[in-house]
Order: sequence, then C-alpha cells, then structure tokens
Amino acid sequence: MRPTEPARLVGLVRALRRRSVALAAVNLATAAVGVAAEVAGVWMRCETKEWCAVVAVAALTLVKIVAMVGMARAQEVTALAVASDAERGGGGSVGGPSQDFAKRETRVRYKRWLWWTRFGMAVGALQLVAAIYLMFVIVRDLSNERRSTSCFFGQDKADRVSVRALIALFLILSWVVIIVQCFTGSDILRWRSFYATHDMAWKAHYREVFDHGIREALCCLGRAKYLTVLEEDEVYSVARLLGDLVAYRASGTGHLELLAGLALLQKHGNLSELQTDLVEASHELMQEAAFLHPFAEACYTGPLLDFGRNPILFPCAWVYRQGVLTPWARRRRPALDGDNWWRGHAAAFLRFVNIPPKALLKGRVCQSKREAAYFVVVLHDKRTVVIGVRGTETPEDLITDGLCRECAFTMEDLDGLVNSEQLPATTRERVISTFPHYGHGGIVESARELFMQLNGENTSSGRLGFLSTLLGEGSECHGYKVRLVGHSLGGAVATVLGMMLYGKYPSVHVYAYGPLPCVDFVIAEACSHFVTTIICNDEFSSRLSINSILRLRSAAISALSDNSPADTAMIQKLARRILHVNRYHDNGPDDGIIQGYADHTRTADTTVPNERQISHQIPLCNTELDLHNTQNGFFRYNGSSASIDEHLSYEGISSGHDMQIIPLDGADSGFEGHQTSYREIPVEPPEMFLAGLIVHIVRQRRSLFPLWKCWSIQETEPPYKAVLAKRENFRDIVVTPYMFTDHLPWRCHFAMQKIVEAQTPMRRAHSDPPVQQHLV
Repeated sequence: MRPTEPARLVGLVRALRRRSVALAAVNLATAAVGVAAEVAGVWMRCETKEWCAVVAVAALTLVKIVAMVGMARAQEVTALAVASDAERGGGGSVGGPSQDFAKRETRVRYKRWLWWTRFGMAVGALQLVAAIYLMFVIVRDLSNERRSTSCFFGQDKADRVSVRALIALFLILSWVVIIVQCFTGSDILRWRSFYATHDMAWKAHYREVFDHGIREALCCLGRAKYLTVLEEDEVYSVARLLGDLVAYRASGTGHLELLAGLALLQKHGNLSELQTDLVEASHELMQEAAFLHPFAEACYTGPLLDFGRNPILFPCAWVYRQGVLTPWARRRRPALDGDNWWRGHAAAFLRFVNIPPKALLKGRVCQSKREAAYFVVVLHDKRTVVIGVRGTETPEDLITDGLCRECAFTMEDLDGLVNSEQLPATTRERVISTFPHYGHGGIVESARELFMQLNGENTSSGRLGFLSTLLGEGSECHGYKVRLVGHSLGGAVATVLGMMLYGKYPSVHVYAYGPLPCVDFVIAEACSHFVTTIICNDEFSSRLSINSILRLRSAAISALSDNSPADTAMIQKLARRILHVNRYHDNGPDDGIIQGYADHTRTADTTVPNERQISHQIPLCNTELDLHNTQNGFFRYNGSSASIDEHLSYEGISSGHDMQIIPLDGADSGFEGHQTSYREIPVEPPEMFLAGLIVHIVRQRRSLFPLWKCWSIQETEPPYKAVLAKRENFRDIVVTPYMFTDHLPWRCHFAMQKIVEAQTPMRRAHSDPPVQQHLV
C-alpha cells in the first residue's frame, strides 16, 4: 500500500541527514544576508564586476538548494526502486523479462540520481570560485576605503559599522557554505531510512554503486565501451561480489567502524620466526627461483612498477625502458601482439632481463577481458624455455582478479594431472575420486585461453601448437626444460596453465611468486611435484579469497563487539583505537597463538577439508553464489577471546569448527519492525588454496641485545629465511603494516638474493670434508 503524500513528506523529513539540513540552512542564511544587504543599499556604489560577484554568490546558494531538493527526490526514487526490487527477490522468475526490466529501471533511476549529484558537485565548485572572487574584490576594495566611490566601504560614517558587519557576515557565510559541503557528501537522505536492516537491499544498493563506479573508472582509463552496457557482464559480476562483501551495513556497522575493527586485528610480529623446527628450503630450489624471478618481474612493461620504483622520475624511467630514445632499434626487436609502433614493450622486457632480442620468441601485451599477457623466452645456455605471465597491471587484469567465483574444472583441464605418469598413482586416483574440483573463475578462464594460445592444435588441418613446434622432436629446443613464472595474478595463471601442460611436457615446473589462491585442496596437493609457490613475508595476495575476506570481516566486527561497550560511539574512538592498537595486543592473550601454531605444524592433515562434505552442482565459471543465504556472514568461532587472533594467525581454521552468530547490540544494530534474521551458512563457497610446494620467506627477528653486543651476531644471521610451510596456514588474511609493501616484486627478489647469498657459504661448509680426515 503506497503511503499518502503527507505521510511521505513526513518520512522524507525524518530521513534527512543533519549535515544536509545544516548545509541548506547555511545556504539560506547566505542568500538572506545578501538580500538584506541589497535592501540596505550596501551594493549601490558597486560596479558591474563587483555587483556580479555578490549576485553570483547569492544566486548560487539558491541554485544549490534547488539541486539538493532534486538530489533528495532522485535519491528517494532510487532507494524505493532498489528496496522493492530486493523485496521481491529480483522480480519474477530468474532471468525472466520482468527481472531484466526491473534491473534496467533501477539502473536508469540510479543514473538519474548520479547526474543530480554531479550537478550538485558542479554547483559547489562554482560556489568556491564565486567565494574566491568575492574575497578578491573585497580585499581590492579596501584600498579605496576612504574614497566615496568605494563599493563596500564608501558609505557614510553613521552607517559604516552596520554595513561592514553585513559585508563581513556575507563573506564569512559564503566560506562556511564551502566548508560545510566538504563534510556533507552527496547523500541528502539517510539510506538506512529506506533499507533498515534488509541485507538484500544493501547488497543491491552497493551493487549499483560499485557497478557505476567501476564503469566510470574504466571509461576514464580509455575503456568507454563498458559505460554503455546495460546487460550483465563481467563488470556486473565483480560489482555483485563487492556488494555482497559490503553487506555488513545491514547490521548498522559503518565503514569507519569496520576499519577500527581491522586496526584491532593488526599484527606486528612474525609467528614463523619464533619456530625452530621449521624446514628450510633447499639451496638449489631458491637459486633457481631467484634466477627466474626477473623474468616474472620483467613482464610488467607498463609504467606501473616504474612509478613504484621511481615515484618522482618514473616518466623518464619508463620512457628509457620503452626504448623511445632509440627508435632506430625498432627492427631488431621482436614484434609482440598488441605492442606499440616502436615495439617498446619488447624493449622494456629485454632491457630488464638483459637478453638478446632473438631470445624473445613470442608474446602478447595488449589483452582483452579474461586474457593474460605473456612472454616466451628461450635460454640456450640453460637449455630452458621460460614462459612469463604478467600480473595485475591493466583494468582487464583487475576484472580478472575480481571474477573470483568458483569455476568447475573439466576433465580436459585436469588431463595433465590424471594422465601424467610422473605423478604417483595415489595422487591421480584421489583427483579422480574427489571430482568435481573448483578454481578461481577468472584465473581458470585466463589459463584456458592462454593454453589455446600456446598449445592449441587443429586436428583437422594437422596444425601443431606453438609449444609442440618449439619442443617437439627434431626441433631446436627439443629436450629443453620448461619453466613457467609469474607474479601475483600471473603466478596464479601460470599455476593453472602448468597443470594443463604437465601431461604433455613432463619437464614443466612453475614458479609462482605471491600468487592468488586459485585451486581447491586436492588439486593444490597434486601440484606439489611441479609447482613452487613463493610467498614474501606477510603479502596479502596469497591469502586473498572470498572466504578469507568474509572471515576477516566477521573477525573485525567481532573485535568491535568484544572490546567496546554496546552504547559506545565507535567513530569517535576510531583514532584512539588505531593509536592504541599496540597496547591492546600487549595486554591480549597472545600466548595461545604461538602454542596453537606449534601444535598445528605438528599435525599434518587435521585441517584438510573434505570436498565431499559440500554438495555442489558443476557451475559455469563466475556463476553467482547463493550468498544471500549467508545473510551478512556475521559469524565467529566458539572459544575464548583469543579466537579472533587465532584465526588470523598461522593456525589454520578447520572447516569442522562450530559457528555461532555475533549478537550486535549497538544502537544502530536494528530498527523496530525491520529485524534481520541471521542464520548459519548452509553452503559455503569452496575454499581456495595455494598450489604446489609452499616456500615462505620470513624476516628474521631483530636482536634484542644492546647495539655494541649484537654487531657480530647480526653479521652472521641472514635477514631473511626461506621455510617450507603448510598451505592451510595461508587461508586467512593477516593484517600487518607490511601486508601491501611485501607484495612488491622487488622486495621478494631482494629477499631471495639475501637468502641465496647466506645459503652459499653454508652449503660450501657442509660440502667440504672434515678437517680431521686431512690430519693423518
């Protein structure tokens, strides 16, 4: 039943934000003071320029009020459309015409509200320009104060005090308007007054927010084709996933409150370095990984990494790497798919790894959606073919990262594992018996496309694939080793690609540096014979998955509910909590974390999930999960107050743990008549793991001895250590100060170089015969 017009107006008044009311009041006051000054004859002596400045400031305040009314109306229509669409579950049958029509209507209304907000922002920018010009005019008029022709100060002495008061008040109010609207934002009404605690409405709202935001960002980056798409595409899939992850707004939790909870979870220590029974990686393995890492880093031929290395002079560094200054060398460089005219991407790759141009055989640098950039290099002195896959650098790569819905592997994808004689029979039987298997949707599709690029064969015409021609019998590279390398997204794509190639090329070995979790547990274990995953300290990418984000979100909300009273305003205490995060962890029960990690490393298969426990139908890649059944995903694990830190530490969480709902008793936890029913998650998305042998590079703890005592100790101890770790230890995101900077590729390369340098003399010492044997 539609509300009557008076009831609707009352609802709109109640939904108004206080900041919006304050902004409207200040604008009205500015216009009123301007009119009062005009009535008092303040502007009678003003010239045209001065009078235009005053009129512009006063008129723009009225235009701003009109814009705010239009924004409020458009926001109301948009919110009602989103709420009604969420209430009826999308409208009609799944995929029906009514559902498509409702989605299109929602998008059109959201765009209308977006244009109103842009109009309001433009008016605000004009108000800033008018206020600056008015202040300039008034300051310039001060020099003519004693003249009778002065615009603002040429009045009679009897009226000078009141006139100056009006002028000062008008100028002050014009700047107060600018300051207030900086803290107001574009929302006139409170979204919560329409959505309350309905999580589906919040998900639909943020789905539209992310969808339009991503499309506009892509348009600014030169991908205007995404801006005019109305049907569901890969951008819509990414936006839906992000909207599901922001569904904590239904419980009353704000964005700043979530950041405060993440600050409470911050770690400052390294748990791996406290263990003495960890197995170190072999010297041969680290030596080959350090040698091949530059090929993975060289795949970033764009300006992204140059900006990281040289924040000030990065344009010069990138122009130098691209070979812009040596266009005469263009013909000597290989032609790559999608390269520029002077073949700059090939020049950048060759310059970074310092190899001759003839060593680079094939490559692609300009890709479309769900495609990966790659380079194929032949090292004849090493008898090795290196295939480097680029990580995240372009908007298309970001879309591939965001398409993290589970994708079912086909038997053709697993052919390299099932039919390979190099793998043990038990491993192959386990892969077959636990079918189906799942992987990261965007990564699997990129690996499939890259597999067709490198090894696609046409049986009808008898045309062999590129690798078959390169490595086949009688070819120049017959008998060469094949090494696949990649960093971040490139490492994950190289992992799945290596799994597909392993059956045909047994010499394949993959080195993935900081990859994303991309396969389930059984496939990850099966790849241990030919995949080496190297993780640099606390980098976030190797722990990033849908489940890890959901667990981190619930842990942050749990930290807020456990460490503050229910009636405390969390936003007011945000700064203090971030500043005192170290004190919180110093007083917290952290002893159980280290002990739990030690116990976990001694149990081999206690946290291995059983794929048979979750019943799934084989979905297509990037199909939508039934995340609305999870409601907001607010759950935590039974146990003591240390459980929050434990599930973010190195102790992996078993899937058999009990779950319970977090009671949110804050002031914004719900509204009368709009209660959300939280229930346990009936079906979880498949857990993604890192594949292969896991090598974790950790920093060594700095010595606690005084400076004059620890010089000799620090000279003998290497700054980094490479240890073999369990893949279950990387299921959860660890919040540390270095979680993002550790992902930079040059940090990983520097750490591996230090490890190899430290291992070389130790290896020589162990290989030398004992001294007593020579003393005969």
